[in-house]
Amino acid sequence: MTAVLEQKKELVKTIADKLAASKSTIVTDYRGLTVSEMTELRKQLREAGVEFKVYKNTMTRRAASEVELEELHPYLLGPTAIAFCTDDVVAPAKVLAEFAKKHEALEIKAGVMEGRFVSVDEINAIATLPSREGLLSMLLSVLQAPIRNFALAVKAVSDQKEEQSA
Repeated sequence: MTAVLEQKKELVKTIADKLAASKSTIVTDYRGLTVSEMTELRKQLREAGVEFKVYKNTMTRRAASEVELEELHPYLLGPTAIAFCTDDVVAPAKVLAEFAKKHEALEIKAGVMEGRFVSVDEINAIATLPSREGLLSMLLSVLQAPIRNFALAVKAVSDQKEEQSA
């Protein structure tokens, strides 16, 4: 009996560590997905650097309490799978939202992003944001625009002076 209890304590500690270390955690209901659909989802998440695990809800509730994320308790009912990502806040939201559009059986319940509880609507809003690389390229484009416009103006002035002198 004590060995089983020790295993459960170790599992709760593991889940609590993942919840604490994760920048983005999303709780989903996978009821109705086929094995091949789950395999496809896991593959897409793995490629995005996201860990997707199924844990017992009671163990997850205890772990959530340990890291003071009691807001998740109401969402830990039924078949629950959790996506953990330690390096990118947006990646799990993007992959899960895109997959949920194609497969209605996948339901996003709630999540935690950078230690803050987020609702389904917030997760879907985050999923529509461009990737980090996309945002950086937009910023770079905005920063380059004044310099580019200045260079074009200087070139136009020099072309005009060339025409006048010819």
